Amino acid sequence: MRTYSIRGATSISNDNEKEIRIRSVELFQRMLKDNEIEADDIVNLIVSTTDDIRSFYPVRAIREAGYDIPLFSACEPKIKNTLPLCIRMMLTIQIKDKKFEPKNIYLSGAVNLRKPVTQQRIIVPPKGAKARR
Repeated sequence: MRTYSIRGATSISNDNEKEIRIRSVELFQRMLKDNEIEADDIVNLIVSTTDDIRSFYPVRAIREAGYDIPLFSACEPKIKNTLPLCIRMMLTIQIKDKKFEPKNIYLSGAVNLRKPVTQQRIIVPPKGAKARR
């Protein structure tokens, strides 16, 4: 078994329960679908929100959509010039497929948060060698 983490993010236009529910479930389901994840593969899901999201918990939306998985929620630190009204997710999975390449999912206003995973993978070198990106 190998353990992988898949990142995802989305944003909402207004802090309200309906939009938080829709965007949270949409992002989570896209992470599952695009990575062909089965429920038994899931270890846990960590969700964070920027401090301007106060109307509803995204993890509650996931739970109420029927996903009975370990969930954890946190608030992002308040940092200048970050994307407002942002919901981020990190899905941890365990699978047997050695050829699996995680597909990180960025939706809505979050599409420009990260470069494609192939451009940001860090390879840990042997002792004494330099790291490359």
